[in-house]
Amino acid sequence: MNGLNYTTAPRRVERAAANLPQGGASPIFQVSGGKCMVEIIGEVDTIIQSGENNMKLTANPSVGADVDLCAQLDIDTDAVGTIYHLTGTLTDALVAATSGASESQVSGIIVAPGTIDLYCSGSKTGKVKWSLFYIPLEAGAVITTV
Repeated sequence: MNGLNYTTAPRRVERAAANLPQGGASPIFQVSGGKCMVEIIGEVDTIIQSGENNMKLTANPSVGADVDLCAQLDIDTDAVGTIYHLTGTLTDALVAATSGASESQVSGIIVAPGTIDLYCSGSKTGKVKWSLFYIPLEAGAVITTV
């Protein structure tokens, strides 16, 4: 987690490749027990079907309003191996790197208990696997896959 000096090493949660949501949002991670600082990385496992399909990640807290963790990115025909990451600035679009390497998130994002949802505007085939790295900011805070 870039530039952060914590004595606790980040924990990792892996979500296996799964089909994209079809024209809406689906939870992919569950945040429980307290706030956490997160970094999220996705990788295309099965090519994304041709056609417009805007994708973003959203924090859906148990209390309060949803917050987009990034702006939308059109993932039309993204190839296997394409890497997605957040910049750490909530208003920036999700970033796609197709060259086999990617920058990491500049700063961690703090999320409250609830879910982290994957939203896709289209109904397209394709699979993405996700890795989430987190640091619990409160005793008992954990993140699991949904």
